[in-house]
Amino acid sequence: MKALLLVSELEDYTIAFASGVAQHLDVVLAVPRRRYAHLASSIDPAVDLHLLDWPRHRSVSNPWFLYQLTHLIRRERPNLIHLLSNSTLWLNLAAPFWRPIPLVTTVHDVEIHPGDSDTRTLPGWAPELMVKQSGHLVVHGEGLKRLAVDRYSKSPDCVHVLSHPSILRYAELARRQKMVPRQADGTIRVLLFGRIFAYKGLEHLVRAEAMLKDALPNLRITVAGRGDNPLIFQPLMGDVGRYDIRNRFIEDAEVAQLFLDTDIVVLPYTEASQSGVLNLAAAFGKPVIVTDVGELRGTVQPNGLGMVVSPGDAKELAATIRTLADNGELRNNFGANALEWAQGPNSPERVGAQAAAVYREVVGSC
Repeated sequence: MKALLLVSELEDYTIAFASGVAQHLDVVLAVPRRRYAHLASSIDPAVDLHLLDWPRHRSVSNPWFLYQLTHLIRRERPNLIHLLSNSTLWLNLAAPFWRPIPLVTTVHDVEIHPGDSDTRTLPGWAPELMVKQSGHLVVHGEGLKRLAVDRYSKSPDCVHVLSHPSILRYAELARRQKMVPRQADGTIRVLLFGRIFAYKGLEHLVRAEAMLKDALPNLRITVAGRGDNPLIFQPLMGDVGRYDIRNRFIEDAEVAQLFLDTDIVVLPYTEASQSGVLNLAAAFGKPVIVTDVGELRGTVQPNGLGMVVSPGDAKELAATIRTLADNGELRNNFGANALEWAQGPNSPERVGAQAAAVYREVVGSC
């Protein structure tokens, strides 16, 4: 059986997912050269990687690209096409020409996150149309499945749940380069990582830090990632000197060092579906504090990955940071659980096996 995977972004997710599926069936991965060429070594050699000159949304070369892509699909003759995201505008025009090959689309976020300016650059009808053209959908949790069934009027049999696989490549990079954590000095380091948009809840972390100014003087907060400027919350900070703010794109080696050095990864999101950051933290064996939104509680609690707080509750977040900061054994237990989960039940190979089973089910039903 052969699956052809298509996606224009989501590098970390795509590398983990495609590499995992390739352990169980033939995988052709077609992705933009400009985004994936430097990452080719991180993709499992079992994946048949095609680096395409994939235009940006506004390029006039998109029709020619769609013609070439359709030619590639007809040449490869896959049993199934899987779009790893529904956020590519022009693929809507090509999808009818791929029939009767079954089309599966992953919907990472049934609702757009507040403040997510990246996704809002796409016309609202584009992701909706791709979902309508797809016979089957993939989401990352049972709660998201219920939302998708309701919103898109799909049969429950046509909406499949596959976990977001663990993101292992940064931990593997750290091992290859023999990177080591910062030497312990009594400091408790908390990391907020990723795109800094409104839904990430930075304001609530800042308010929690201010509450801990005297109770936890050894606390340090790192905010790393592009997006909104974290310094808009400077008036709310208890001690500006406790912050390490890196408001930019973070290169791979720096990502690995950040996760090696941190004691706790916080995801104080006010809204979310799931989180790649959670799957990255687990690969480093780091305990997390997440809010009870989307699939985060359902992932963290059953697997013992960390602690869950109410969204928007800075006081509860502060108390939970204090609990983990004061209890090294608890942090170590959560971290050990996280690493076991990342390398076992949620490893790319295990999630890939589940995806292969979904593919066979979809092809068998056509």
